[in-house]
Amino acid sequence: MRYIHTNIIAEDWRSLSKFYQKIFGLKPIGPQRDISGKWIEDLTNIKDVHIVGEHLQLPGYKENIPTLEIFSYNSSVEYKKQINSYGFSHIAFEVKNVEETVEMIIREGGSILGKIVTKDYGEMGIGTFAYARDIEGNIIELQSWKK
Repeated sequence: MRYIHTNIIAEDWRSLSKFYQKIFGLKPIGPQRDISGKWIEDLTNIKDVHIVGEHLQLPGYKENIPTLEIFSYNSSVEYKKQINSYGFSHIAFEVKNVEETVEMIIREGGSILGKIVTKDYGEMGIGTFAYARDIEGNIIELQSWKK
């Protein structure tokens, strides 16, 4: 068994993909997806469904998995995720500098959710953390560590 991907449904998959590529250095892999037909209607239980998007290689792995899958549907339901909502909450990245990454996210149209905080975890080191939102409101945890 192995972990394969995490999916984000985007209003504009191209813009959101470019955001993650620019901020975190993710790289598109494989062909872009253009999915429709009876098999995907049966799988999703959505009549006339059409899905487009791509997979992005996550940093820190040698294989082409796991990936961040960014798709758009021809019809979607609006949903605003909160940090304390039930279900999947956020995606997390370890970065060299949390403050600089937050600044980049804001410059690219994202936002910060709370404050940047630092916590001493003893033997684990000192962690710096922030929650941010991407350009479509999805929550991203940023963290960096010093020993």
